[in-house]
Amino acid sequence: MGKFSKKKEGGTPAISTASLPDIVFMLLFFFMVATVMREGGEKKLVVKMPTADQVKKIEKKGLVAFINVGQPIDKYKAKYGNEPRIQIEDAFASATDVGPYVLKFKASKRDEEKGLILTSIKADGDVGMGIISDIKEELRKVNALKVNYSTKRGAVSKNFEK
Repeated sequence: MGKFSKKKEGGTPAISTASLPDIVFMLLFFFMVATVMREGGEKKLVVKMPTADQVKKIEKKGLVAFINVGQPIDKYKAKYGNEPRIQIEDAFASATDVGPYVLKFKASKRDEEKGLILTSIKADGDVGMGIISDIKEELRKVNALKVNYSTKRGAVSKNFEK
């Protein structure tokens, strides 16, 4: 005669992980399709950068505070005129706004990155040095002494040769 054995209480069965890679790839695909990459905001200024023959590419663009200087585009000329203006992120600014912008930018970074922060001035080649000097003065006030001037690679234009 056979013995009857009692069913052992073994708990719940293990969860199958066979469909886990499918779920991960579906999520990855969703975020790749749904994410919009920001290209640097709305361009409100005309900036024709000067050329230089010895340029160096910035490695960590996440540590760079960008300041644009140039004439407003046609859409904004009626309101702001033809004089060179400063654009920080997506808005027009004055030279006195540069210091608080750089301090806010520094505050958003980790402590070990704060010493590596660089301020890049992307200015039109026809902009006078007065507005650039005002920006540099504001940067000195907040101790942002690492300044980069953006240029395009190419031969030095004849206006700047000796």
